[in-house]
Amino acid sequence: MITITPIPEKDFGATVTGVRLNALDDADFAEIKTAFLEFGFLIFPDQHLTEAENIAFGERFGNLEFGALPMSNQGEDRKVFDLQTQRMRTNVGNEAWHTDSTYMPISSKCAMLSAVVVPEEGGETELADARAAYDSLDEKTRVRIEHLSAYHSTQYSQANDIGDFPAAAPDTIYHGEAYLRPLVKVHPETGRKNLFVGRHAFGIPGLTREDSRALLNELVEFIVSAPRRVYSHRWQPGETIIWDNRALLHRARPYDYAQPRVLIGTRIAGEPESELAYYPDDREAAGGRAALAAELDCLRKETAGKRYG
Repeated sequence: MITITPIPEKDFGATVTGVRLNALDDADFAEIKTAFLEFGFLIFPDQHLTEAENIAFGERFGNLEFGALPMSNQGEDRKVFDLQTQRMRTNVGNEAWHTDSTYMPISSKCAMLSAVVVPEEGGETELADARAAYDSLDEKTRVRIEHLSAYHSTQYSQANDIGDFPAAAPDTIYHGEAYLRPLVKVHPETGRKNLFVGRHAFGIPGLTREDSRALLNELVEFIVSAPRRVYSHRWQPGETIIWDNRALLHRARPYDYAQPRVLIGTRIAGEPESELAYYPDDREAAGGRAALAAELDCLRKETAGKRYG
């Protein structure tokens, strides 16, 4: 029998036991889906899913953005990547709070990670409840941000957070586009509002660059300021976690990068009806490209002292 246990002293999250994710019937999945929407993320201990099983479980939630992709600091030869490689630069960048795929035309619905190899210390995954944060906002701030939007780009976030300026390439996450998304998101399945911000967000139209940066930083800091809204997960091999990218922020934590850290990632794409910003050939895309180019010009002068600057 499935047992769903809320995370103690938190506003969100639950641990699910009494179930095998590789042998779910429709009734079990319906119960899991209901809990997922309520709690925002679910932990499944001792699953040890294969790549095929990761994909199959992910597909229960919708079309995949990708399936069973190694989120790893080592290659197939088990050699740990150098910190100067773009792979590790991207991994280090993800140690800042973010939501997946807001930098793509269609933002992500949810994401899964399954632990294979974990470092002795560090390397946790942390999650933060942007729904409870919105609920706690004062009315003045709610009114201020109600109709505001921000552009989202990984080229911005890499440059801003760690001084990394990867060259734009169409078939990568560093594609030269920036997508405009509202600061307040209404969840398409629950109707609940949350703060839709994070490291990829910049350039609020109608605000000065200084005011935009200040507001976006203020909102992220507010989300993670209450211990009840933040959960830090210390991985054990075999565990699987799934979280709602439409409602939560997450980040990786630092560790000894000489040690292997291997997680298997599966990401579920959002439905275009609720998660589409626009496509690169749409008229709106030109504004995003211009905003990104201007922001990167500023950051090239400001990030010389950061890790890769």
